[in-house]
Amino acid sequence: MANFTKKAIKETFLALLRERPLSEITVKDLVAACGINRNSFYYHYQDLPTLIEEIVKEQAEIIIQQYPSVSTIVECFDALTEFATHRKKEIMHIFRSINREVFEIHLMAVSGYFVQNYVNTVLADNEIKESDRQTIITYYKCVCFGLILDWLNNGMTDEYAHEIRQIFLLKKDWAKDFADLLQGQV
Repeated sequence: MANFTKKAIKETFLALLRERPLSEITVKDLVAACGINRNSFYYHYQDLPTLIEEIVKEQAEIIIQQYPSVSTIVECFDALTEFATHRKKEIMHIFRSINREVFEIHLMAVSGYFVQNYVNTVLADNEIKESDRQTIITYYKCVCFGLILDWLNNGMTDEYAHEIRQIFLLKKDWAKDFADLLQGQV
């Protein structure tokens, strides 16, 4: 029964989040829409930020599970934008709220996961020092994270997503080039 209640709370919260900004959602609204009492909510969650953190973390884990491997940086970006586009209202409401930090922490983790898979795939046959591999991963992770944040700051428009995708297409071989540079082969 507890898992059913937690699931109902999350689904109801996300439904409310699709309708209105986070700043306009209260525990009172949530429990009324969910058909439970406040004690049931507080049995499972300390407050709304705790609920948000659990949802964001779960969603990050879902996207990671859906893409066990990626072979291009474009594939990384496509996976992130596809996931976000289907949840645009909810993501934008959380992104524009005081809970943005929680969202950004998990976005960075997902970006890191995808980039690490990409770099490990592209450089699988390269003998490269682990510290150099980590440098490449950190660089790409920050680029990916920064571009996704910029896309979010620009309202998640299709046009801007296309521009970012073009950047990744133009620089699709960066990881290999970067590895060659670090190995002194360029």
